[in-house]
Amino acid sequence: MMSGTSVDAIDAALVEFSVQGATLSARVVGFREMSMPDALREELLSVLPGGSGDVERGGPAQWCRLDTDMGQAYARAAVAALKELGPADLVSMHGQTLFHWVEGGVTRGSLQIGNPAWVAEATGLPVVSDLRSADIAAGGQGAPLASTLDALWLRGSQSAALNLGGIANLTLVDGRRVLCGDTGPANCLMDALAMREFGLPHDAEGRIAASGAVDHGALEALIADPYFAQPMPKSTGREYFHLGWLSDRLAGIGPLSPTDLMATVAELTARSVADALARARAEGWAIERLVASGGGTKNPVLMRRLEALSGIQCARSDQLGVPSQAKESVLFALLGWLAVHGLSGTVSGTEGPVTGARATRVLGSLTPATPLNCSPPTLAPPTHAPPTHEPLNVSHMTELAELVIVREDT
Repeated sequence: MMSGTSVDAIDAALVEFSVQGATLSARVVGFREMSMPDALREELLSVLPGGSGDVERGGPAQWCRLDTDMGQAYARAAVAALKELGPADLVSMHGQTLFHWVEGGVTRGSLQIGNPAWVAEATGLPVVSDLRSADIAAGGQGAPLASTLDALWLRGSQSAALNLGGIANLTLVDGRRVLCGDTGPANCLMDALAMREFGLPHDAEGRIAASGAVDHGALEALIADPYFAQPMPKSTGREYFHLGWLSDRLAGIGPLSPTDLMATVAELTARSVADALARARAEGWAIERLVASGGGTKNPVLMRRLEALSGIQCARSDQLGVPSQAKESVLFALLGWLAVHGLSGTVSGTEGPVTGARATRVLGSLTPATPLNCSPPTLAPPTHAPPTHEPLNVSHMTELAELVIVREDT
């Protein structure tokens, strides 16, 4: 389960894993999303960087309350997913990022809230959480963790995997070479503009952007921010790209209409991704296809401009067996599986771990299950028997060689 930078929903995917040799197969049994409760979303948005509040001045009482509220929201989402999709052996949850602390290009810490004890109590299942800290402690960025799924899934190809959530992240896979990083904002600025200027949670199907025109002077002022020129691996978040950043970068630029501003910010996302792809190609990366996922794929203006600027046709991850809207929750299911089997949650490229860490690390902390002789208080017994299988023997593995997505149509 995960909730992202857009703070709009908790996504859950039920994934069945099986292993043969050093190959892990994953079958996406089902996927659902639970809308974030309005009051909780409003409070989170006020506390997150760039909101009406300030995470650096927010008191511990508020953080404690939010940690509990998010934990309970995740518990409700887990119970609903188990009832709808079927039983599970393990819950792996990302939590809601409250702050991703980066200074001078170095990640110092990353705080995700949503106490996993509430999920363990509600489901009676063990819970893996806190999936970024071990990589950060080892000198890594702690992000984008999508590179783990992308590298194993696309290994052997010449591909770029792009996730367009609140922040855009890119994984390059060329044979066994892997490189990853956050390219910059995707939906976070557009969503914030849609709310401020139009009272809407997002620019549905890019209609607002389509009604405006890109201001190229403003675009150049935005793309000149030093972050975009930094080499990968790198990571960022709302604490950097927010409406205050937008106002600061556009100081001295004549006023833009709300529709033109939306069109310009959409172009910024497409341009920053295309520029990252162009730099990679100039450095010798072969990129034959771009596999896109996330909420941004629903924005046709963004997708058209991305294809035009990059010169690469975009395929949706759905075409390769991973539902676009479920990809990140599938990722965190994978990270949970790796964690409980003692396998690294990050992958290595030719120059070491792709996150920039000193070495790969097993990720996550484990909250044990409710004792077997205690009935979980809120989860009704499943209507069908839980899966029965022999424990997986992975003692021979130090890391996976590949991940195969099992598609229902094959």
